[in-house]
Amino acid sequence: MTKTPVDLLIFDLDGTLIESKWDIAHSVNLTLVELGLPERPLEEIFGFVGDGVKKLLRLAVGESERVSFDEALKVFRGHYLEHCLDRTVFFPGIEPMLRHFSDKQKAVATNKAIEYTTAILNGLGAQHFHYVVGGDNGFGLKPEPGMLLHILEQMNVPKERAVLVGDSTNDINGGHNAGIRVCAVGYGMGNREKMAACQPDWFIERPEQLMEIFQ
Repeated sequence: MTKTPVDLLIFDLDGTLIESKWDIAHSVNLTLVELGLPERPLEEIFGFVGDGVKKLLRLAVGESERVSFDEALKVFRGHYLEHCLDRTVFFPGIEPMLRHFSDKQKAVATNKAIEYTTAILNGLGAQHFHYVVGGDNGFGLKPEPGMLLHILEQMNVPKERAVLVGDSTNDINGGHNAGIRVCAVGYGMGNREKMAACQPDWFIERPEQLMEIFQ
């Protein structure tokens, strides 16, 4: 198979680089308990992940009139900063893949707040990435193209020499909206059928497959 040349690999974070759903869900339930609200099933919380912490908490808190969103966000922040590295790790195969592409520019584009993103990457391997953009950096959330276009501009890489790797329809549609190719991953939290319907350029089951596709 002929490999596709790229200069820049842009990665989503949750569900693409890191297995983080357990710490997110645990912190959400700690927040709900502290606010006097009922805990939610883990699988339900997993389904809330991907659109940023504000959407996550609004869905988790629900229609409660006793709790303000600002209060919920403050409580969650404390719990998640304390627990964001309890069980969160790079997915198997991520580190060998990142080392394989050591000569390539690599960036992270995530809807996750930059504070949490930085804490996690500092704990797991921030040295692999040349640029990181979070959901609250002012460029909008995927599927909006803003953060991806900003990364391309900052890294001085043309669209045709970049690829976005992600596990959700937000990633695929965001890449398409930015005019860059997208490799979807099947091992994350995204719905496979919905991702396939968005027509990513590639679809992989293991991070190591990136080494077979790109050069």
